Amino acid sequence: MLYHIFYEWLYEPGTIFSVCRVFQYITFRAAYATITALIISLIIAPWIIKILRQKHIQQVIRKEYLHNHLHKADTPTMGGIIILIPLLISSFLWSRFDIRFTWIMIGVTLGLGLIGFIDDYLKLVRQKHEGLVVKYKFSSQVLLASVLAIYLYHNPIQLKYGTCLSIPFFKGMPVEIGVAYILLVVLIIVGTSNAVNLTDGLDGLAIGAVIFAAIGLAGASYFAGHFKFANYLKIIYVSGTGEITVYLGALIGASLGFLWYNAYPADVFMGDTGSLSLGGILGTAAILIKNELLLLIIGGLFVIEALSVILQVGSVKLFQRRIFKMAPIHHHFEREGWSEPKIIVRFWIIAGIFTLLSLSTLKLR
Repeated sequence: MLYHIFYEWLYEPGTIFSVCRVFQYITFRAAYATITALIISLIIAPWIIKILRQKHIQQVIRKEYLHNHLHKADTPTMGGIIILIPLLISSFLWSRFDIRFTWIMIGVTLGLGLIGFIDDYLKLVRQKHEGLVVKYKFSSQVLLASVLAIYLYHNPIQLKYGTCLSIPFFKGMPVEIGVAYILLVVLIIVGTSNAVNLTDGLDGLAIGAVIFAAIGLAGASYFAGHFKFANYLKIIYVSGTGEITVYLGALIGASLGFLWYNAYPADVFMGDTGSLSLGGILGTAAILIKNELLLLIIGGLFVIEALSVILQVGSVKLFQRRIFKMAPIHHHFEREGWSEPKIIVRFWIIAGIFTLLSLSTLKLR
């Protein structure tokens, strides 16, 4: 909104309003989107946490966690609201709304946020243990992702490479996958949203990893939307993706504000309201900048967490044996005797390494 007011309407060279030209710069708006979201998050968090406590919207502890997570039973959850409200307000202030990527990011955020909110509401307020029935929850995610996938298939992000797949570390022509692109988009969005959800099991673990991934994607989206950088780095140029940098800046700020209260020992948990939407944002950003496979590296920690669950379930069903003492893998290390803060910090380090590695692929082509 501020871009349209100060740059499109008020900016005029040689006048007092010439200072308004700063609003055209993506870096300026991304920085202030981050700061704005951080401030809003820090302001509203105590109020929202207080309401969640008063409404007894508290964490449900599964039986197998009781030996070392019992103290968390009184911790408010559904705290994803503390992330989504600042994110949307900040993006409303600092984003451009004449570029469709802004609307796509907002749509995915609201859609998956609503699915997560309904799940949390049924589980925590209506006291339905399973929350939103798995088949309805999963089908809702697939439906939302399918709508976006079909839209992007018929309205390509980039005319020349609309249904192509870039391969990290290689500078050759992207691989054309045709109609399979629809399935790819669905897999990325649904997979990423659930992977972040699985990672959200220890205080600050998921949100810290999201911050690292968002930083990596913010950099990648800025390069993809800048013709000279894209040409130099041999990546697909997609006009307008710089606005994704602004949106991710707002996400980083909101996430930092949430982490202030979610750090060990947590005052609030994000719940599915936060985890599903945050995963969807990361997946959608990777799709829109035409670096879909880069997400496997940027979100490497989420991939590890999801794979640990897949391997565990598969091993139990096929061989009646467990690979890990408990899945997702962060709980395995708890059973090994690692303290919760040690697991969190070490997993953050891994997430940071994956972010650095992902950015290196932009040049190693």
